[in-house]
Amino acid sequence: MTHHTPSAAPCIIDVGIVVNKRDMLRLLEDLGRVSYEEVRQGQVYRKGEGYVMEVYCDPSCATMVVNRTLYLNVNSFDYLELEAPDDGRPRFNLILDGRILRLTPLSDPISEREEERQADVLAPVTDVLTDVVLTDWDEEDELDL
Repeated sequence: MTHHTPSAAPCIIDVGIVVNKRDMLRLLEDLGRVSYEEVRQGQVYRKGEGYVMEVYCDPSCATMVVNRTLYLNVNSFDYLELEAPDDGRPRFNLILDGRILRLTPLSDPISEREEERQADVLAPVTDVLTDVVLTDWDEEDELDL
């Protein structure tokens, strides 16, 4: 009797190929601001900068890069190739039949998360200060009458 031990899930660190659509979703959904290039046969056809607005997995919808916004459907691609070039900026190559949509993040997820945390901490203080200022204005208005 042969026992088959299930294989471990892949572990990718900075470089590799991702074929699982859920893994592709997780990697792409928090990219934020990116530069993008459409590469065919080794030649750049279009390039620009934009913001990843939505990442989804839907066989009936398109991937769209329009008006500096990116709507990425992982079903539009066969796989995602992760590169770590010498310049330190990772590259996310979405590949289908030799056509590449290359995304290079322009925002830093660590600093963005830190800014979000600081905003969350300051929000209650800001709300209290706003309430105090508005209350003071209301009281001044009543005194003027």
